[in-house]
Amino acid sequence: MTTTADNLAAGPPPAVEDQGHPNRWRILAVLAAVAFMAQLDLFIVNIAVPAIGRSFGGSLNGLSWVLNAYAIVFAALLVPAGRLADHFGRRRFLLIGVAVFTLASAACAAAPSLGVLVAARALQAVGAAMIVPTSLGLLYPSFPKRQHATVVGIWAGVAAVAGSSGPPVGGLLVEVSWRWIFVINVPIGVATLIAGWRLLPEVRAAKGTRLPDGISAVLLLAAVSLLVLATVEGPDWGWSSTRTLGLLAVAAAAVALTVLRTVRHPYALIEKGLFRSQPFTFATIALFLFFVGFAIFLLNGTLFLQDEWHYSAVRAGLAILPGPATAAVFAVNAGRLAQRFGRVWPAVVGTACMAIAALIWLSLTTVHPSYLTEILPGMVVGGVSAGLTQAPLFAAAGTLPPDRATTGSAVLNMARQVGSAVGVAVVVVAVGTGARPTLAGYHHAWAAEAVAGALAAVAAAGSGLRGRGTRSGRPGVSS
Repeated sequence: MTTTADNLAAGPPPAVEDQGHPNRWRILAVLAAVAFMAQLDLFIVNIAVPAIGRSFGGSLNGLSWVLNAYAIVFAALLVPAGRLADHFGRRRFLLIGVAVFTLASAACAAAPSLGVLVAARALQAVGAAMIVPTSLGLLYPSFPKRQHATVVGIWAGVAAVAGSSGPPVGGLLVEVSWRWIFVINVPIGVATLIAGWRLLPEVRAAKGTRLPDGISAVLLLAAVSLLVLATVEGPDWGWSSTRTLGLLAVAAAAVALTVLRTVRHPYALIEKGLFRSQPFTFATIALFLFFVGFAIFLLNGTLFLQDEWHYSAVRAGLAILPGPATAAVFAVNAGRLAQRFGRVWPAVVGTACMAIAALIWLSLTTVHPSYLTEILPGMVVGGVSAGLTQAPLFAAAGTLPPDRATTGSAVLNMARQVGSAVGVAVVVVAVGTGARPTLAGYHHAWAAEAVAGALAAVAAAGSGLRGRGTRSGRPGVSS
C-alpha cells in the first residue's frame, strides 16, 4: 500500500508543500494529545509521592525514583528513538510508543510494590521517548512551511500546559487513589491509537540511510543515569564516599566518551553539525537550565504545601492550579508574542520569571500558612514563565536544515528531560531524605531554582546570536 510519504528526503509535491496534508489540523490534534499525555506523566506523579509513600513505605530518596526512572529513561532514549523512527517509519514508531505507554500505565496502576512501580515507570518512559520526538517529526511535513512556527508554538504550548497541569490534575485523582493517575492514561491511549492509525501519514528516511551509532546511545544512557544516581544517593552515601566519587568519575568518563564519539564518528547519535547553529546550541542549554528550575518549582512547591503546611493532595493541587491556568493563557498566545517581539525576548523574560518566582517564595514563605500572600504570587509568575519560555526555545529547531530538525527536536527534548531529572535530584538533596524536612531545606531548593532561572535567561539571550547553520552533508529526512 502506498503511504503518504514513504520517502521524505525526496520531498512532497509542490502542491502538498504549499497546502500541507488535507487532514493536517486533525493530525495536529492527535499529535498534541499524545505529546500531552507523555509530558503530563513527567510531573503528574509529583503530587502523588506522599500517597505512594504511605502505600509502600520508603524514604523520599527511594520514592524519588518513581520520578527519576521516568525522567532518566525518557531523556536517554529521546534521541535514539527519534533517529530510529526516521529510519523505520515515524508513524509506526509513534503508534508502538503509544501502545507501550498505555500498557505500562496499566502496569503502574496495578503495581503491588514500589520496585514494580519504578520498573513500570521506566517502561512508560520508553513509550514516551518513542512518542515525543516522533510527534514533532510527523508534524512538520503535515503543514506548509509558512505554518511551521505556529504549529510548533501550539505543540510547545501544549507541553507547557501539560507540565504545569500535572499537580492539579494529580491532586484531584489522588483523592480517589494515586493509582488513578495511571488508569486515566489507558482510555486516552486507546483513543489516540485508533485515531493515529486512521489519520497519520508514514514518513521515513531515504533508502540506504545508515542507522545511528549504537555505542553513542549506550554511552549517553550511562552518562545520564550515573550522574543522576550519584546526585540522588550522595546525601545517604556521603559526598566523599567511594561509591559517590566512583559514580561521578564513571559518569564524567561517559560524558567525555559521548562527546568524543559525537565529534569523531560520522554517524554518531547526536551529530556534531547540530551545534554549528548558535541559536540551537544556546536554546539547548537554556532548556536544560530552565527545566532544572521548573522541576524544583513543581516538586518543591508540592512537597512544601503537603508536608510543611499539611495540605491534602486535592487542596495542594488546587493551590497549584493558578500556575497552569496562567501558563495556558501565555502559551496559546506564544505565536502572537513571537511575531511582535521576536523569538528571543519571550524566552528571556520567561526564564527570568522562573528566577523571580523562586525569589518570591524564598523571601515570603514561612511555617504559618498564608496562601494568598506567600504562594499565589510566585505561582502566577511561575505560570507566566512556563507559558512564555518553551515555544520560542523549541522553535530553535527551525534554525537547523530540514533534514536535521527532527534530531534537533529530540536533543531539545533530551535537554528538557535531563534538566527535570537534575531538578528532582536537587530537591531530594536540599529537602532531605530522613527526618521531617525543614523550612530551610525548601528555601535551599528555591535558591537553586533562582540560580537555574537566572542562568537560563543568560542562555536564552545567547540563543539570539547569529551563527553558522548546519549543512546537510548526507542523505536523511527532512522535517
